[in-house]
Amino acid sequence: MSKAAELASLASASETALSNRNIVINGAMQVSQRATSVTGLGANQSTCQTLDRWRFYSASDGRLTMSQTADGPSGFANCMKLDCTTADTSIAASEYIILSYNAEGQDVQQIKKGTSDAELITVSFYVKANAAFTFGVELYDVDNTRQITKLFATTTSWVKHSITFPADTTGAFDDDNAASLALNFWLHAGPTWAGGTLNSSSWAAATNANRAAGISSFYSSTNNEFFITGVQMEIGPVATPFDHRSFGQELALCQRYYEKSYNHNTALGSSTDVGALYGPGPTGNLTTGFLGSSQTYAVNKRAASTIVIYSTSGNSGKCTRDNFGVGNDANSTVLTAHQTSEKMFLVYSSGSFNAQTIVFQYTADAEL
Repeated sequence: MSKAAELASLASASETALSNRNIVINGAMQVSQRATSVTGLGANQSTCQTLDRWRFYSASDGRLTMSQTADGPSGFANCMKLDCTTADTSIAASEYIILSYNAEGQDVQQIKKGTSDAELITVSFYVKANAAFTFGVELYDVDNTRQITKLFATTTSWVKHSITFPADTTGAFDDDNAASLALNFWLHAGPTWAGGTLNSSSWAAATNANRAAGISSFYSSTNNEFFITGVQMEIGPVATPFDHRSFGQELALCQRYYEKSYNHNTALGSSTDVGALYGPGPTGNLTTGFLGSSQTYAVNKRAASTIVIYSTSGNSGKCTRDNFGVGNDANSTVLTAHQTSEKMFLVYSSGSFNAQTIVFQYTADAEL
């Protein structure tokens, strides 16, 4: 960045908040509660796989490994890495790969979209790859089905891209906890998504064929790798310095959408009682009913969560029972979550159960 550009960036930052400028949570790729590496991705995925808040949409014959990798540029310890493991050079019409960040409507009201004083949006990020590619970064208005895409290039070294999108005076974002604005990185697309003319100059009603026209294919070779970190989305005409938050702050923000009882670096379904929840069991031999007290989340969720329960031996849908210090899985008992809310859930037994204490791990998912 030139001295003039740096001064302009700092001036822009001084006119807005000195912190909380970045709409993106986990843009530095610090938090990875679900997993640090997942293989065989590519066929009909639409969920967060590794890095928190980063949803992976795909439908293709190609396959890749996604991982959190300690290979970021200066100032960033971590990045997301995609590694092509199965090439796909015969691209079907409807194929695609998208890395997507979804923001709640109530978190993007400062953009003033749909008003006469709508703001410019600047997206900045660091990327590198094994070779030169052209990919697309898209802003997609979920509420009003409008979009705009800009292209960017990769090299074999880390490069920071700063891309400013025009204001959109059409279509306000809903002021709610549902997805309103998606930040999409297009890495592979068939003619359904790339067969038209790229819509890159101004916001427009979404036409699928114009959303990813002109991009390269990540699946062109099993040599292909793609790395990304330092993703920031903010209002204004220039990219300000990355808004670093502490790990604790970033984790708490992520936990609004997903949390687990396991320690951060412990894989889901691990055989461990570290972090497990303990509660009183039934006073007698319970056939069906609620076990223990309500379980309160570490952070209030965006919405009522989907709960997965594990025993401390790693069995899904089970808990561990403890009679006088002797613990074992209640293998005849299926446990489910009931009365889930933004704050808590209850554990329900659908089978026979007799124990002084119940012990279990859980995950709670309220992702957009």
